[in-house]
Amino acid sequence: MSRSQARNDDTPGRTGLARRGALAFAFWTAVGFVFALPGLGSGTSVARVVASALAQWWSWGLIAPAIIAFDRALPFSAGQFGKRVATHLLIGPAVTVVYGYLLCFARCLMGLDGWSVLAGTAVPAAAGREIFWSMLVYCMIVGAWQAYSYKRRYVLAELQLERMERTASEARLHALRTQLDPHFLFNTLNAVSSQVERDPGLARAMIEQLGDLLRLSLDSHGKQSIRLRDELAFTSRYLALQKIRFGDRLQIEVEVAADAADVFVPSLVLQPLVENAIRHGLSSRPQGGVLQVSARRSDQHLVLRVEDDGVGLAPGWSLEEDSGIGLRLTRERLAVRFPDSGSRFEISPRASGGTVVSIALPWRTTEEAGEYAAG
Repeated sequence: MSRSQARNDDTPGRTGLARRGALAFAFWTAVGFVFALPGLGSGTSVARVVASALAQWWSWGLIAPAIIAFDRALPFSAGQFGKRVATHLLIGPAVTVVYGYLLCFARCLMGLDGWSVLAGTAVPAAAGREIFWSMLVYCMIVGAWQAYSYKRRYVLAELQLERMERTASEARLHALRTQLDPHFLFNTLNAVSSQVERDPGLARAMIEQLGDLLRLSLDSHGKQSIRLRDELAFTSRYLALQKIRFGDRLQIEVEVAADAADVFVPSLVLQPLVENAIRHGLSSRPQGGVLQVSARRSDQHLVLRVEDDGVGLAPGWSLEEDSGIGLRLTRERLAVRFPDSGSRFEISPRASGGTVVSIALPWRTTEEAGEYAAG
């Protein structure tokens, strides 16, 4: 590595050190000005009062890094609070003497005292007289550092816990999403195979639609969230395949609000719902029926509804015990993806006959959800 490269690599560290030094200088200067205010009306010149206060607090600013470094070097754990306090009480008086010499040196540099005060016992004697005040400032510096350290450790622990929970949730979401792919493919292939001998032409058309459907499935593979328009495109391919199978027996109505198309939704969230409606609600009726898919905004949520006018729910039906794998996985994905009750999953009888599945998701159209769309 060349010398110029070494200098460039060291620049961020030096910049950070200079920034911290400037902030510390500004802080101790501000403290000095605050403590100079009470002495401005004492008859002493303003310049001397301000210079005296600045000398005092700049001296503490110079010794504060050493106090913090000493505290960090102590071999005591967080639970050994008593030993830490005792050590500081023992070392504190020695630090106050060092502070006394720094203060006298600063006052001499600023022309407030003569250099002769540094000789003899004047400085230790003054430190002894001011030991209570000096120890108070010393303890405040240690206390402020400990409070900052505790908050920093707490924030880091919270971030680590959040990362662990997020990783676990993403792993669970990926596992659930992976289970949906073979479930969907098996059911679709089963529908195609049922027509191979009965109607080869129909089976061929269904295979063509299945090819397009699998292409879209691969495009979204690994993505936990996609925009609603893309989810609708995938679902429409599946519905087109079912339309070939059922013909005029299946009527499809899709109504999506214009502002809902760009909302992020969990990938493969609609297909299990429409599959369930067709398979369990409409396919057993000789005359078929109507499948309705709608999306609209309600407050801060996107509400997705899949309705059919089929046979409806069986008496005593319950979501926990009687739902198929598609509905179960979808509900579980929503519970993991939105653990703070940011979603709702409901299945209920339709007023005029049939079944309604309703999902409410947080309304997200920005990169807040894009992180999940990235997979």
